[in-house]
Amino acid sequence: MYRGHTTAVVIPAYNEAGFVGDTIESVPAFVDRVYVVEDGSTDDTWQEIRETASAVNESQSGQFPDRVVPIRHERNRGVGGAIKTGYLRAREERIDVTAVMGGDGQMDPEVLGDLFDPILDGRADYTKGNRLLGRTDRGDMPRFRFVGNAILTALTKIASGYWAGGDSQSGYTAISLHALEQADIESMYEFYGYCNDILVKLNVAGMRVVDVPRPIRYADEDSHIKYHTYVPRVSLMLARNFLWRLKTKYLVFDFHPLVGAYAAGGVASLTAVLAAVWALPGVGRFGTPTARAGFAVVFGLLGVLSFVAAMVLDAAANDELNDTETPDDSAPTPTEPAVATDASASQRPASAVDGNSGSGASRERAVSVTLEPREWRYVLDADPGEEPSSIAARIRERIREHRQQADTAAD
Repeated sequence: MYRGHTTAVVIPAYNEAGFVGDTIESVPAFVDRVYVVEDGSTDDTWQEIRETASAVNESQSGQFPDRVVPIRHERNRGVGGAIKTGYLRAREERIDVTAVMGGDGQMDPEVLGDLFDPILDGRADYTKGNRLLGRTDRGDMPRFRFVGNAILTALTKIASGYWAGGDSQSGYTAISLHALEQADIESMYEFYGYCNDILVKLNVAGMRVVDVPRPIRYADEDSHIKYHTYVPRVSLMLARNFLWRLKTKYLVFDFHPLVGAYAAGGVASLTAVLAAVWALPGVGRFGTPTARAGFAVVFGLLGVLSFVAAMVLDAAANDELNDTETPDDSAPTPTEPAVATDASASQRPASAVDGNSGSGASRERAVSVTLEPREWRYVLDADPGEEPSSIAARIRERIREHRQQADTAAD
């Protein structure tokens, strides 16, 4: 358990032989359930999952009889389908918080606690790791990925209504049981693009989403994504989801004038396109070519202004549902080995020492916490002779207590 709550991790795996076993073993001990979903692989992924699950279940015990649960799809359903299977199992077993980790080892397990904390603090229903929040992180992503990510992130902001977030393609996420019950998980998109689709569903359900800084790690395996088909396919899916969100959230559930602004933008833009065709030589029969071109420009500007107004209204309507935690890119190192401070958090394992990875405002206040020698040995990556996850949880709790005391004293 983590902070007194049951936790789970879903690991979708398709042709991840040589990677998935290490990923399973890397899941921290505070995770009660690990759902490993083999999605119709053609290599030895299923065998590796079963062998690793057997070894882990024999050596570890916890909240459930078997910590690792192997699940197999007879045919390939897509990464979204595999995650859906894990989500539904977690919902059935009433798991409080469920995260997703890829089977390829690219997602740092030390970040899990940072994803869980905003949900358990009551600040979020869904958290996602954002690889592009830190100043030093943007240059680490390959350029072609960065460009594709930027395009899909912009489209996802429009489609989902979560305007404050970024890195929509990040698959390192955590979701609360409440969100699993409220969002339409059964109809979740089953291919790459599930991470964009679920944001739309969460927004319609009124769920709060928080972006958490996440370091970039790329493994040696090849990506399964074919970008020349992926981007157009996801873009069309987002267009459908955008219209569904407007209809469901702003017409069926309630009415908001932004629907009128979007409709006006659509009509004006269509009129501008028709007017532009009408202005072509030999097409239009009335008025001068200059007048016809001017007509197209006027309606084009009206369309742009209407869309901008609609987006501003949409962002304002969803402002309370979206937040981003600020990374600390320039944290100083501790000067004394017996005291840990929030300001030195970036120098230590993130999920081990941050009691609450809150906003930039919370990181500006240093909170001194005295650590025991064995706790410092863990922070310094030495072998303390105790489960790292239990020490990490204790360090987190100590920092959290000191923060609460500091807040009380300040009041």
